Order: sequence, then structure tokens, then C-alpha cells
Amino acid sequence: MKQIELAVIPGDGIGKEVVPEALRVLDVIAEIHGGLKFNSIHHPWSSEYYVQHGIMMPEDGLSQIAQSDAVFLGAVGDPALVADHISLGGLLLKIRREFQQVINIRPAKQLKGIVSPLANPRDFDIMIVRENSEGEYSSIGGRVHSGEDEIVIQNAVFTKKGVSRVIEYAFELAKQRNGRVTSATKSNGIVHSMPFWDEVFKEVATNYEEIQTNSEHIDALSAFFITKPQTLDVVVASNLFGDILSDIGAAIMGSIGIAPAGNINLNGKYPSMFEPVHGSAPDIFGRGIANPIGQIWTAKMMLDHFGELEMGTLLLEAIEDSMQSGIKTADIGGSSSTSEVTDEIIANLRKQ
Repeated sequence: MKQIELAVIPGDGIGKEVVPEALRVLDVIAEIHGGLKFNSIHHPWSSEYYVQHGIMMPEDGLSQIAQSDAVFLGAVGDPALVADHISLGGLLLKIRREFQQVINIRPAKQLKGIVSPLANPRDFDIMIVRENSEGEYSSIGGRVHSGEDEIVIQNAVFTKKGVSRVIEYAFELAKQRNGRVTSATKSNGIVHSMPFWDEVFKEVATNYEEIQTNSEHIDALSAFFITKPQTLDVVVASNLFGDILSDIGAAIMGSIGIAPAGNINLNGKYPSMFEPVHGSAPDIFGRGIANPIGQIWTAKMMLDHFGELEMGTLLLEAIEDSMQSGIKTADIGGSSSTSEVTDEIIANLRKQ
């Protein structure tokens, strides 16, 4: 019996609704598999936890979850209770940084049963590989003076190690897909970090002669996500560029509510973390209308991460079958409740 230890953090808002739905699906996956079991330990860390304790997680919170096989996260943030920079910095970003989750991966794929806002989506299937630890989001800089003399400096930090490993990850992923890697750059305007990024991309590419490569400026590449997404396979980008492109990817799929993500630790010292792209949506919490597909697709990515590719494929097919049958939440054109969508996905799994 293969046992997977999950540290489950539902978090805030609809995270508390969709995480239990995804866990229901995982239990069915384990039942169908027959040789797989998920052991889940729940942690109530959230904005409400902060209100009660003055901290987003206990002082020993990281050590509590460090030995798990993966962290399964719902959503973080409730501005009515806690400022976003506190909630994110004290939980989500803390886990990403301390657990050295240096790669973020987000798929953008035309799914059956959902209408893309693109007039002609042409079966796009993109995997965005985002550097997740440095780049434009490095917390280096400061502010001095005040009034019209105020000066603000924000430094972007790019290391050879950080850039090389995210690009290498993208090439390895392309070997399992359609053999194409597109690099997001802006070397015609950002004169130090982006030429460096381009140099490392070319250097890594010499080790993957079988992979087709091209480099596109971020403004043009953003347009290509809209005008010709079917030409893209694996897209590798810096922290900021990857963040922007992955939201465009969610938009062209039809809803950010269905988009999943993985934060990947490469050295095996700490668990990776899987979370949907959508936020906590406190305005709809408790109404039973939250879309569970983002969290359930996130579970599919987690299955892939653990080498359970067949079960991951079956799960994505069950998700698509449920949408094709019209069982979907209001954000993607349906009228079904959160639990009704999950019930349909489970029913489709059992049919396979």
C-alpha cells in the first residue's frame, strides 16, 4: 500500500468549502486504485486563526508539516480580517520560501465542456513554468525621503542557479510533452536581468538539441496567448512574467475558478505544495456555489507529481465529462452547487 501523507490547509473563504470536496475525490481515487491511501492531517491556519492568535500559523508550524509528502492548500486571505501582506506573508509565501519551492507550474488547457472566451481556441495546451523564489519579487529595496523628494527602489535579483534550474525544469517537462519551449524575455527594455536570462536559456538549450526553442518578448508573448495559444507548449518565465502569463492562461480557459497550480521543491528536503489559482472569494463563502474544479484539478497535478499519471488522467477526464454533461457552477455557465459538481465527478470516476 502506497501511503501519501498530506498536510491539509483549507485556509480562508471558499478554501474551506472546496478542499473537503477535493479530498472526497481523492478518497475515491484511492479506492479505485486499490493500492493507494491518503492520510490527511488538517491545520486550521487562516485569517481567523490570526485574529485569535496574532499569527497566521504557530511558531512551529513549518516543522509540523515538514515531514508530509505534500501540502494541499485551499486559499489564503480575508482583507476584512487581516491585511493581505500579513496573511500571504505569514502563511503562503512563508511555506513557499522556507520549503524552497523554487518552481511554480500552472497549466492552461482548453477543456471540454467549458467555453473559452477566445473565438477560436484551437485546443491549446500550455504549461507555464514560473521561477518562484527570486526575480522581480525579491524583497530588496527601500524608500527614502518624503514628498516630492521621495525615492523608491525595488531591486530584481536573478541568480545563475535560480535561472538555470527553472529553465532546465522547463526543458525536462517539454521532453514529456510536445518538445517545445518558449522563453519569456524583455531584453530590449530591461538591460541587465533579461539579457542574462536569455544567455542562460541559450546555454541550457545546448543540452537539449531535440527540443524546439524560441524566445519572445513578454508583451508579444502575452498577445500570442490570445491570438495563437495553440502554438505554445511549455513556457518558461521569471517570477513576475510567469505570474502574469498564468493569469492570462486561466482567463483564456474560461474561468480562474478552474485553474490549478503546483509549487515544486526540487531537492527533496521539503514537501511541494499544491493550490488552486483562485483566491478565497469571501463574498461567496458559505453559499455553496464555489467552483471546486480548481481544487480538484490541483489534486490531479498532485497525483502526477507522485507518479500516479494514470489516475491523474482519469481524474481530468472525469472533470471534463462532468462539465460536458452540464453539471457546473454558475461562474462557468451552470447552475449546480459545489457538492453537486463533486458528486458528478465522482460518479464519472466510478464509471471509468
